Amino acid sequence: MDLLRSLPLGLYLEQPITWLHSLDARVKLIWLLSFLLAPLLGNIPWRIALVGLLIILTFTAMIPMRVWRQQMGWLLIFSVMVLCITAIAPDGLAIEHQRRLPASEITFVTTPQNPQTTATRQPWYDPFGWFSNSEAKQQKDATKDPAKKPELSSDINLPQPTDYRYVIFDQGPVKITRRSLDLGLRVSTLLFTLIYSTNLYLLTTAPEEITAGLEDLMSPLQRFNLPVTEITLTLTLSLRFIPLVLEEVQNLIRAVSTRAINWKKLGWRRSVKVWLTVVERLLENLLLRASQIANSMQVRGFTSPNEHRVQWHQLRLKRVDWLAIAGLFILWGLRLTWGWQA
Repeated sequence: MDLLRSLPLGLYLEQPITWLHSLDARVKLIWLLSFLLAPLLGNIPWRIALVGLLIILTFTAMIPMRVWRQQMGWLLIFSVMVLCITAIAPDGLAIEHQRRLPASEITFVTTPQNPQTTATRQPWYDPFGWFSNSEAKQQKDATKDPAKKPELSSDINLPQPTDYRYVIFDQGPVKITRRSLDLGLRVSTLLFTLIYSTNLYLLTTAPEEITAGLEDLMSPLQRFNLPVTEITLTLTLSLRFIPLVLEEVQNLIRAVSTRAINWKKLGWRRSVKVWLTVVERLLENLLLRASQIANSMQVRGFTSPNEHRVQWHQLRLKRVDWLAIAGLFILWGLRLTWGWQA
């Protein structure tokens, strides 16, 4: 097992070099922030369009199939599972209404002893009250004989003006409503956009380019006496330290697997002791690597980032970067005009 190559998220693709690799790190960082902020308060078609845009960028960049299948494939399956689970889940709390007073309580209704009869005016189409008397007679007969019910007029069951239905699918225990489907689409598209946009940025941007771009964008903060260079140096060292951590974990796993330990005979107590020993050894190796890095920096005369600066990457905007910036303006123009949540 090679963790440095089989890890599905957060790896940098060195070969082949795509057009996403040639973009400036600052432009890609602004695009990443746009993908993180654009889904907020956006409608469903806009969120689905962002997912489609990320997939189109992946295919147009000619990223190898083995890479995007591990990274985008599993994430798509997870998003679809979240969509299905949220869609069939209840769209509200299953609470039944309970009356404050019992239904059999005696209610007193005050009625006048001698109700005054008021003369009713006959309608214009029945001045003598012939039809009115027949309708009253039918109602009186219906009260006497419940089997005889008056015929309902055809204008009561009016046809619906639109084909709107709140319940979209209802078969057996599966019930999908508009609210649950809307919530499922929002959650699944948001998860895919946030995770995959960040992963695509790390996949096509070297750690040195990330820190150089952040330092250039954060340079105005130096006026407020913020240690921008120290922050970027710490970020560079942390990004460079991640492969070392994976390498140490991989070596320890291989060391345990080569000893052919029978975990069933050990029992859970001895197994826990073995894994605690492995974790302790991992921490010791990581601290040893950190001290070696610190000693190597001191030997090379590194005193502070401002006095001993290393130019990791030269930032320069090219024609492709200006096209990407123009596409960024188009993206936000569509977002502000069409992508608002209704």
